[in-house]
Amino acid sequence: MRAVVIQHEKHEDLGLIGPELTRVGFSLVRRFRDLERVDLEAELVVILGGGMSVAEVERHPFLQHELAFLTERLALERPCLGICLGSQLLAAAAGAQVSKGKNGFELGIGPVRWTKPGLEDPVIAGAPSRSIVAHWHQDTFSPVPGATLLASTDRYTQQAFRLGNTYAFQFHLELTAEAWLQWIDAGAEALVAAGKDPAALRKEAGKLKAAEPQNAQLLARLAEHFARTVG
Repeated sequence: MRAVVIQHEKHEDLGLIGPELTRVGFSLVRRFRDLERVDLEAELVVILGGGMSVAEVERHPFLQHELAFLTERLALERPCLGICLGSQLLAAAAGAQVSKGKNGFELGIGPVRWTKPGLEDPVIAGAPSRSIVAHWHQDTFSPVPGATLLASTDRYTQQAFRLGNTYAFQFHLELTAEAWLQWIDAGAEALVAAGKDPAALRKEAGKLKAAEPQNAQLLARLAEHFARTVG
């Protein structure tokens, strides 16, 4: 089974989900801001995060290519997993409107609440009502036509959805505490310019470290779901 992984930033990788996909039998095919026509036939496509916006298709032409690809993939009902920017691309491909969030930059380690339908979802069922995850986004999207809303936060309602066998997460369920610290260090200058305190954000890593076993368990169930779906 092939899992095509679309990466937009060199430092944003699969994190906790990578080993789980490998464990259940997926072979990872990595693409960096690129796609091949054969990828449409892959058993799974994973679209990772990135600092760009869905609205920046003129500045980043590869995003237009990805949107067309994902629109076709969803029409064929082939499974995808979207994380952060990946979730926004999937939402746009499914007909939702992606825009800059009116409630500002959502950044830090904090809770996400699973909705009632989320807690009844075959992958999420059994999880606590809240999970501690990494948030790092400014854009959001309108309700996705035909999708089930899986999670929300106080700042933004649209945090995760399921559309058929496709899952999308606005937050970073896959991120480890070690990677969080690396992201903070790499983006320190931009964070200061945005009025954020890198030192304070570094101190939040402990909360993410404590949540890693629970998040990894949920991602293990997600990987198993994809393996069953395509198997």
